[in-house]
Amino acid sequence: MAITDFPALFATLDDVARSSDFGGVVSIDVDGDLVGARAYGFADRAYGVVNTVDTRFGVASIAKGFTAVAVRALIRDGVLAADTTVRGILRDDLPLIDDAVTVEQLLAHTSGIGDYLEESGDGEITDYVLDVPTHRLDTTEAFLAVLDGRPQVSSPGTTFAYNNSGYVVLALIAERASGVPFHDLVAERVFAPAGMTRTGYLRMDTLPGDAARGYLFDDEDDRTNVLHLPVRGSGDGGVYTTAADLSRFWRALTDGTLLPTDAVHDLVRPRETVDDEDLRYGAGFWLDLDGPGILLEGYDAGVSGRSRFDPETRVTVSILANTSEGAWPVIGRYAELLD
Repeated sequence: MAITDFPALFATLDDVARSSDFGGVVSIDVDGDLVGARAYGFADRAYGVVNTVDTRFGVASIAKGFTAVAVRALIRDGVLAADTTVRGILRDDLPLIDDAVTVEQLLAHTSGIGDYLEESGDGEITDYVLDVPTHRLDTTEAFLAVLDGRPQVSSPGTTFAYNNSGYVVLALIAERASGVPFHDLVAERVFAPAGMTRTGYLRMDTLPGDAARGYLFDDEDDRTNVLHLPVRGSGDGGVYTTAADLSRFWRALTDGTLLPTDAVHDLVRPRETVDDEDLRYGAGFWLDLDGPGILLEGYDAGVSGRSRFDPETRVTVSILANTSEGAWPVIGRYAELLD
């Protein structure tokens, strides 16, 4: 159903957050005008630092949308093309990636390349999955060590399979093709023009005081995710941001500040219906199964969240948690209300 009573929506999500011991922030605004925002739980449990509405949260795969925009900006500039095959940029690196894999296939998760973070397995989100010491993963080029040696899983362009490696490869070719370090490229092409002044790829081992530590569990187990994730993320994740900056991103994206309208439409053009998610997928962005909403979602050790923008009502709903599972009760209730 269409939701028009946004204060009531915020009150409902606030109730769920409180009853589920949620740690993070819930925020709703209409075209930048705040309906409601509230923070819950601790940004740092050891020192008793509480989360605030201005806390910067790790957002995992929400960052894929920023990567997609930066890559699409390079396509607009003629530095890359949707049908560019990545082999010419990778050269001898990552030889197991099929020579026919294109930029478009990486964006749409149809490249068929092997994934360094296999999400279809039976493991827990809190498992130690990296086979390279996390402190070494501080640049995009450094990720070659975890991307290499993974055979092609399917023929390019034939099968949708959500793929983290694909977005790191996108970061790698964007960096090499543009001559600009990936983190700087996204800052220049996305964060700065969108006015996202509190967003960036922070190092997990030197987090500033206004950034939330990510906790593996919702209960009294205070282990953080510092040994589970790359010390500094790349194209598939690793951004720290605020609910307010996410709202700025959505408005800058859909207002044409970041990309021309036709380029934005291409990013959010449905390419695949993903039944087990009850969503569709474009290029870097999830989409309502039956509705106007554009979504970004993140899930990893110590991170869970979703930000949804409705281009018809200009409403942004962001639910960000600094625990592995904490956001899902609130996200689930919001999804129910949209059905």
